[in-house]
Amino acid sequence: MKMKDGFFWGGATAANQFEGGWNKGGKGPSTSDMMTGGTHTIPRRITPVLEEGTYYPSHEAVDFYGHYKEDIAMMAEMGFKMFRMSINWSRIYPNGYDLEPNEEGLKFYDNVFAELKKYNIEPLVTISHYETPFGLTEKYNGWASRDVIDHYIRYCTTLFNRYKDQVKYWLTFNEINCLTMPLGAYMAGGIRFEGKETLTDGVDEPQTRFQALHHQFVASAKAVKLAHEINPDFQIGCMIAFMTTYPNTCNPDDMLLAQKKDQISNMICGDVQVRGAYPGFAKRFFAEQGIQIEMHPDDAQTLREGCVDFYSFSYYMSLVESADETLERAEGNLLGGIKNPYLEASDWGWQIDPKGLRYTLNHLYDRYQVPLMVVENGLGAVDVVEEDGSINDDYRIDYLKGHIEQMKEAVADGVDLIAYTMWGCIDLVSASTGEMKKRYGFIHVNKDNDGNGDLSRTPKKSFYWYKKVIESNGEQL
Repeated sequence: MKMKDGFFWGGATAANQFEGGWNKGGKGPSTSDMMTGGTHTIPRRITPVLEEGTYYPSHEAVDFYGHYKEDIAMMAEMGFKMFRMSINWSRIYPNGYDLEPNEEGLKFYDNVFAELKKYNIEPLVTISHYETPFGLTEKYNGWASRDVIDHYIRYCTTLFNRYKDQVKYWLTFNEINCLTMPLGAYMAGGIRFEGKETLTDGVDEPQTRFQALHHQFVASAKAVKLAHEINPDFQIGCMIAFMTTYPNTCNPDDMLLAQKKDQISNMICGDVQVRGAYPGFAKRFFAEQGIQIEMHPDDAQTLREGCVDFYSFSYYMSLVESADETLERAEGNLLGGIKNPYLEASDWGWQIDPKGLRYTLNHLYDRYQVPLMVVENGLGAVDVVEEDGSINDDYRIDYLKGHIEQMKEAVADGVDLIAYTMWGCIDLVSASTGEMKKRYGFIHVNKDNDGNGDLSRTPKKSFYWYKKVIESNGEQL
């Protein structure tokens, strides 16, 4: 079975993990530029002032800034129809609150979009992908302040006007539901709590986090409305880190717990952005958590008028919830869960569940009835470069093959799926740990965890496999 004609096959990256050039071309520092390297066991530190001699992975990342022509040519060789990328906000507005944009930064993306157009690759642009300008953190404590909405809308206005003929598909925020979790405060919201030193040290204020999330909802809705005014052909989507959650048993307590996890982790954000209002269960959740969302009188109307055109999400794994707190837990993307005995796990402990993607696609399409995009999916693994230079990543091919097979099943189920952009199509820096050795790409980048390497690009075995997948529109796996 093939995908329908016009299906967008491609790959995805984020500027803070991929672009580099952190202080070139007039760019200011972003929140990710102030995070040190880390590992699976040592958390990344947040340093309010850059420390001499400390390694900051995003500063160079894998230098798409200097390699964009080569990288896009390699994407074109694979046959990409779509490239999901993000714009570095602080490359356009170095402090975030500047009144005029940085022309040199705008020109860089002019060049990137021209290169993509040369190969007929459709850009899918994330406006804010864990790249809040650090100036906004220092001045306002990031999205904790409602003032940041206006700065974001100024940034959007600049992008929509500048690139109205180059870009059709936009995402307002990456994994906006990350703010429903403690990890998201700094990463997604640019918020620094007093005493917070690492990404995962447990220092948290749920009230501030959910208020920041509300500010992002309002900003997203305003951006959708603005985009449609500037170019009615624009298609604007939301982006959710989807937490597919199963009950551990048919115990009703497990069922209710899994349902609640789905509601809070996934559906609050999806409902606000697709349906235009907070769902009923959010009110009870906020009341139980002692969270009071401060809303302006016109916020409800803004959310109603700013519904997205499509729903995009990341899917890496599924989670299991149980009322029994003694059970063994597993690692995960942003969030872990109970270990599922029916699934294998990656080197990082993420459980591999292709059928969960079919389940998720059906679940989402049943609820929202808008086009869907899978904009992140992939396997982080340690790749070995053989003596002859080859990289035989059959494990990655197996992972992706299983997930694409289940996407096809979901399409046969009646789901309107329009795109698949595999995560980290070129090796990049891990957001959570800052590592390079956790590789996702079809293309190997010569760089290690300490930043050593000449950044040379080499296709892996999966590069040639994915080329055939695209050529056959998903038929040849």
